[in-house]
Amino acid sequence: MGMNVGGSGGGPRADINMTPMIDILLVLIIIFMVITPLTPKGLDTLVPQPAPPNQSADADQRTVVVTINADRSMMINQEATEESMLGGRLEEIFKTRAERVIFVKGDPNLEFEAVAKVIDIAKGAGIDKVGLMTPGVEKGE
Repeated sequence: MGMNVGGSGGGPRADINMTPMIDILLVLIIIFMVITPLTPKGLDTLVPQPAPPNQSADADQRTVVVTINADRSMMINQEATEESMLGGRLEEIFKTRAERVIFVKGDPNLEFEAVAKVIDIAKGAGIDKVGLMTPGVEKGE
């Protein structure tokens, strides 16, 4: 920490002291390194909840489950459908509903690409929330 006040150099010199700037930058780098791993990653999903014991069968019909079998055939609840007709069929089902929620159930041996494609088609059909069904959810675990 010295200051040159002239002497034989021909007058005072103004130099920036870099030490405080480097300290601030190092603190900022540490802050960003700590915050970055905390950002959430992945898809937002829902898990179907078990029905209350006194629930009527009519409310159960409102739940829409898209099932993808191992041979990539699809069913909406128990109705067989094709991938090309899935978007239109979902739009038709949900055109009168206020709550737009579906659940996607894929075969365990199926690649995630097929499930992601169905989620994409559902989002394109105007579905607000997409939940994923797993074998553990079906057993009630």
